[in-house]
Amino acid sequence: MAKILIAFIVIAGAALMLLMQGGGDVSMGGEQHGAETHAPASGETATQK
Repeated sequence: MAKILIAFIVIAGAALMLLMQGGGDVSMGGEQHGAETHAPASGETATQK
């Protein structure tokens, strides 16, 4: 059991290290809603089409 836990920690650490070294923006915060969202053009909704 202890070997499985140690192996999991080692593999998880290696995966995080590779993700961080790979560049890019790795966010561990889940889905982000904010500036990236786009408002409908000129207030038009799906029911007005």
